[in-house]
Amino acid sequence: MIANLLSFKLNRATLLASVLSGVLFALSFPNAELGWLAWIALIPLFTVMEDNPWRCGFIAGTVFFSATLYWLNTVMVTYGQLPLAVSIALYLLLVVYLASYWGAICWCACRIRRQLNLPIIIVLPSVWVVFEYARTYLLTGFPWANIAYSQAPYLHLIQGADLAGVYLLVALIVLVNCAGALLLQAYRQRTVRPWTMVAMVMLLWLLNYGYGHWRLTQCDEKTGDPLRVALVQGNIEQSLKWNPQHLSSTLETYQRLSAQAVSADLIVWPESATPFFFQDGGSRAAKVRAVVEKNQSGLLFGSPAYIQQQDVNGELTNRYRYLNSAYLLTKDQQLVGRSDKVHLVPFGEYVPLSNVLSFVDKLAQGIGDFVPGENSPLSFQGHQLGVLVCYEAIFPEVSRNLVRQGADLIVNITNDAWFGDSSAPWQHLAMTRFRAVENRVWLARCANTGVSALIDPVGKVVQQSQLFRAETMEGDVYFCNETSLYTQTGDSVPLLLSFVVVGWLWLSRKRSLNHC
Repeated sequence: MIANLLSFKLNRATLLASVLSGVLFALSFPNAELGWLAWIALIPLFTVMEDNPWRCGFIAGTVFFSATLYWLNTVMVTYGQLPLAVSIALYLLLVVYLASYWGAICWCACRIRRQLNLPIIIVLPSVWVVFEYARTYLLTGFPWANIAYSQAPYLHLIQGADLAGVYLLVALIVLVNCAGALLLQAYRQRTVRPWTMVAMVMLLWLLNYGYGHWRLTQCDEKTGDPLRVALVQGNIEQSLKWNPQHLSSTLETYQRLSAQAVSADLIVWPESATPFFFQDGGSRAAKVRAVVEKNQSGLLFGSPAYIQQQDVNGELTNRYRYLNSAYLLTKDQQLVGRSDKVHLVPFGEYVPLSNVLSFVDKLAQGIGDFVPGENSPLSFQGHQLGVLVCYEAIFPEVSRNLVRQGADLIVNITNDAWFGDSSAPWQHLAMTRFRAVENRVWLARCANTGVSALIDPVGKVVQQSQLFRAETMEGDVYFCNETSLYTQTGDSVPLLLSFVVVGWLWLSRKRSLNHC
């Protein structure tokens, strides 16, 4: 299959243009810090894709995802103990899958334009939005490296996420690149240059920028009740995290770092900070409660949990279901409740289709095969905390659902140790910033090895930690109750466009058959 996909017959200029687009877009992502390249990166691809749209898009996508997701090999070899050859094969398989989206985008857009004679500058952004939306949900979803996330550093440009999520920015990026490609083609072919169309595209860009500027001037990030939080970054090595012999030293590390939080209302520990079952109680759980007693503050911490299964008669069995969870204790040591992870990492926390793929083991070290749980907001000081566990921060609907349930502060606890010293922690942080903008809430992010951060409702990183450094970062966040349009309407824009694009494809197929 891969051999067939790679057996392209493209001229050198077309091949180089497709590769160039992939390279430029990869450079627009953290931590190259060249996000502005996203606004011109796709011009080479759009200029040459007409004759071989699938192949051109696939090549550009292959280069982009290969460069952006290179760190997956570190995960699989270092922490999954997979042979390098197997790791590379799985990595390439994922790249091929993701690159197929880019290939399909170009093919669908060109087909619709040819068969229905619709302007490519309207069709291409619409199709791209639909396929980014599909990538968020299909096969458990993997929206990592959505093109909009390249713009995380530019606060003026990302504020529109509170209107239609990341998809508004996706459409705008593709629109600008498409206009640039049409202008370049007109110049090369000595035809009338589409200045009116380019002016309209620039007007849309300026409107987005203007909205962002207005939002930044209108938003008072310190509105709402304040909360002093301390993010405890334990910097526990992944290879030691689940080793029982190091459990005591892990707890001592968190106790020592928590003691540095002198005025915090809430201390936050990262995902699975306590690698044992807190719900079982005992001396280990008592040490956790001792932190609350000593600091006289609340404590939110990650810990695995379990529920005992029942048979058809409702009787308890000897089988258990394991959860990746977070617990919240008040300063008087009362357990407020537990919030569970609902969107698990495939092959990291569970094996999809385990009956078929029984030979595949999980890559991440942990306890058992996790199952999705429930993640309702947790009450704290008259407000509601919504908890995102690790990977959930890249899925807009999870944080949106929490805010719709009443959460006026989002807390993201994550491990990220298994990313190693790569660009992945920075990519993860960039995506998390959009969750704050989409829902206009403060977001406190506590990562085991970094990057821990406090993010305000406009996506600004107010404070952040260093990578691979044990530290306690203390600062103020605020409970916000503003409701954004995106929080209310969700993914209605990409969903509506999905019907439009499917209709276009159906009409194009019908017209193609009529011409046969």
